[in-house]
Amino acid sequence: MAEYKSDIEIAQEAEMLPITEVAARAGLTEDMLEPYGRTKAKVDIHSLADRPSKGKLILVTAINPTPAGEGKTTTSVGLADAMNRLGHQTMLCLREPSLGPVFGVKGGAAGGGYAQVVPMEDINLHFTGDFHAIGAANNLCAAMLDNHIKQGNALGIDPRRIVWKRCVDMNDRQLRNVVDGLGGIADGMPRQDGFDITVASEVMAVFCLATDLADLKARLGRMVIAYTYDRRPVTVSDIHAEGAMTALLKDAIKPNLVQTLEGNPAFVHGGPFANIAHGCNSVEATTTALKLADYVVTEAGFGADLGAEKFLDIKCRATGLAPSAVVLVATVRALKYNGGVPKAELTTENLEALEEGLPNLLRHVSNIKDVWGLPVVVAINAFPTDTEAELALVERRCNELGVNVALSEVWAKGGEGGETLAREVVRLCDEPSHFRYAYELEGGIAEKIEAIATKVYHADGVDFTGPARRQLAQLEELGYGDLPVCMAKTQYSFTDDQTKLGAPEGFRITVRNLRVSAGAGFIVALTGDIMTMPGLPKVPAAEKIDVTPDGKIVGLF
Repeated sequence: MAEYKSDIEIAQEAEMLPITEVAARAGLTEDMLEPYGRTKAKVDIHSLADRPSKGKLILVTAINPTPAGEGKTTTSVGLADAMNRLGHQTMLCLREPSLGPVFGVKGGAAGGGYAQVVPMEDINLHFTGDFHAIGAANNLCAAMLDNHIKQGNALGIDPRRIVWKRCVDMNDRQLRNVVDGLGGIADGMPRQDGFDITVASEVMAVFCLATDLADLKARLGRMVIAYTYDRRPVTVSDIHAEGAMTALLKDAIKPNLVQTLEGNPAFVHGGPFANIAHGCNSVEATTTALKLADYVVTEAGFGADLGAEKFLDIKCRATGLAPSAVVLVATVRALKYNGGVPKAELTTENLEALEEGLPNLLRHVSNIKDVWGLPVVVAINAFPTDTEAELALVERRCNELGVNVALSEVWAKGGEGGETLAREVVRLCDEPSHFRYAYELEGGIAEKIEAIATKVYHADGVDFTGPARRQLAQLEELGYGDLPVCMAKTQYSFTDDQTKLGAPEGFRITVRNLRVSAGAGFIVALTGDIMTMPGLPKVPAAEKIDVTPDGKIVGLF
């Protein structure tokens, strides 16, 4: 029996190429690199500004996540390696992991097994400092806002209507609601405040949607941070903070180049959550990769109802991008979990439970085909406990919708285990696409939310709380009604109730809060119990992470 190795052990045993050699594989010259050590670098993309896009974009998404795991990032990495093995020049674009989940529930988030991006520990921890820069820019804005009020409040800002929060890249529920400014007159004005996790900051959303440094500065300046006593919006540019914030981000906005375990180039850049933000890596990284490679594999966070919807309806709309094919990742184990099987019993064959859980996968497949009009293949992330009968059932039910299924063995075999999937993806990229958005911008905010809820979630409708209705009216009155919508919703269910698994019917979505992200260019609709500052679980992943006396990190997956 082969010796089991953890993800971090596999990553630490890898012989990484110098980043200059990885860059050369992508067609990047050494003078374009700003190395961060031997195996990672920032890329100065100014010289590529006029180069046309040549690549085809491949979106990897998944069913709703479960404790059994789906392997979306692992599949993305393995698919890119497989396509390169087949002779197709392919680059990978992923998000940077947040320290919150790394030390909270998930541990590392750079792929798994023999389909990882490396250096794994660096990527999962401080990496090149992008998240620290984003947090610093966010908190500089907060400091300048409170200082403006302390120094006389010339803009007439109502301290009760400040909507800008401070942030920290950690799951810390204690900071969700705080009171600050306590002390004397010199210590500021006491007020209720709070923190978001850095990946939920609008600065992160702006960072990932900006097309260049000038666009970044303009978007930062448009962000609404408070309202005056007569309810007029106050923006970052009103307190003259956008220039300094851009200065903090001028290096961070350059894409980060790393490599897969097979030495293929990958951009890992930006990292908004998909349940509380738009869940996509940076536009700078994606558009640069499309200029360098024939195929670009990217992912969108959590299930297709969140990450893919936002990728398609927000990122693609803002940039004019359109994927040529979509890969929908699922596991037999996760589908059985959706069918009601406890986590401890998922390794036992259970065709009845699998049949009960399959509607979750089939709904996502149908959405991609029928709502967005895109070609799709289902990638079954293989586990040793999957049986032939279970795999045959998944394939048969997908074939009934006219969709092929490919078994992906990239966790165990790297790119070699993804060649079947890669061939189907290449075939789909040559198929006709009828890409369309789930909604048009011309309708009001409520109509767009209703479209997402009914078309994508398959809800019966949407209910707005009293505060949400008042916010909706105010946002439309202020001229924000033509923006797309970013739904903040639990990732575990099509509904806003995380306990309703599978493909529920007969439910409604409740919107309890609306706010504008004017710099990012969308309206955020908060549903259910979703929070913009997660908390740590009872046993955080951080308890298992340690460093040996010689400096070797252990326990990080």
